[in-house]
Amino acid sequence: MAYDPAVASGAVVRPEPGDDGLAGGPWIEPRGDHLGAVRSLLAGVVLVMACNGLLRVALGVRAESEDFGLVVTGVVMAGYFLGFLFGTKAAEHFISTVGHIRVFGALAAMGSTSSILHVIWVHPVSWTLLRFAYGLCLAGILVTVESWLNDMATNATRGRMLSRYMIVTMGGMGAGQLMLNLADPGGVRLFVLSSALISLALVPVSLSASTAPPLVVPEPISLRALVRLAPLGLLTGFWVGVSQGCLMGLGAFFAATEGLSNTRISLFVVSSIAGSVVFQWLLGSASDRGPRRYVILVVAVTAAGSAGLHLLVEPGSPLSLLLMFVHGGSTYPLYSLAVATTADSVSAAQLTGASASLVRVSGVGAVIGPTLGGALMAAIAPWAYFAVLVGAHLVIALYVVFRMFVKPPPPVEDQGRFDPWPVRASAVAANLLRRPRRG
Repeated sequence: MAYDPAVASGAVVRPEPGDDGLAGGPWIEPRGDHLGAVRSLLAGVVLVMACNGLLRVALGVRAESEDFGLVVTGVVMAGYFLGFLFGTKAAEHFISTVGHIRVFGALAAMGSTSSILHVIWVHPVSWTLLRFAYGLCLAGILVTVESWLNDMATNATRGRMLSRYMIVTMGGMGAGQLMLNLADPGGVRLFVLSSALISLALVPVSLSASTAPPLVVPEPISLRALVRLAPLGLLTGFWVGVSQGCLMGLGAFFAATEGLSNTRISLFVVSSIAGSVVFQWLLGSASDRGPRRYVILVVAVTAAGSAGLHLLVEPGSPLSLLLMFVHGGSTYPLYSLAVATTADSVSAAQLTGASASLVRVSGVGAVIGPTLGGALMAAIAPWAYFAVLVGAHLVIALYVVFRMFVKPPPPVEDQGRFDPWPVRASAVAANLLRRPRRG
């Protein structure tokens, strides 16, 4: 009998043809110790993202009460996305130098410190620098976790691992945003709580991940090649980044300028997160059954429409919350659809590199989003917040229509499977994507 490392390691192997999207192939159930390690890592992610969600809404409300102004607040919030953009590369360097555990511990400590320093140095310049530092830390933390998850994943479990990662990422962020109701953002308690949350993330991660996995960093393909191979995925990824940067960066600030209570502010921002979790798999299933570009068109139009209808309703009203639910259920899955349509246009060998490039392009868009949104809100009116969301999605919809006249869609049977993509995951998460069926 041939030696099978999966059996020898104690893993449970049972046939489940087609589950991995490949021809035949057994489904390998992770060993008990791996399952425990995955749960511990995901528990750490929940705490980190709860800190992220709480800090984002608390800063938005506090910035409004401190009279930072629309333009300045947009720049402050863009600092986080800029830090995240550079943080991945910095984390990759330090992980290869000193190892995963040390990097995770150091970045968690820095993130905890930057969280609480916001209430000690209340100034736009210091906040921008602290948001940049926090973005660097969060990107590095996610790179560390994603490399561990990738090391524990198999072809059979890769898609489910990414799905669970998406759920805990969005769930943690939503839970953190709801914590806005626990105290007054004008005080120090919420910032102390956010600092404690990211510090607590050290506990499950440090106790579970005893071995350092290899850091597999996908090499991004050139922008010129990506424009040639997957222009729709690239354009969608960029403009979704613009939209989501504005949506996440300025949502709480906009709600605060409209005079909403803390409860209404938290519900306003968390409604979009809830919509993303509900609609992610429904839209993914639809995109697997029909031409993907048509799904992107419908979703982009829905996102634009749900944002535009806010001009006709009272902010924070039940109808407004419903519209935010629909908008989040449209805009967040759009990035996953961008990754999926890109996977349909590149080879299996190019997939991780192309996905890594999409992460970076979307990151650039996320830096532009709150900066542009803050400037337009200052120049026109606070409702221009929704104008950015409408405009970004209309660009996507119009380009899809243009592509319909230029090139026919690939046959449905040649499309790969849809994978839900977590919000602001790093490029290392691209290794968790299931490979296309074709070579």
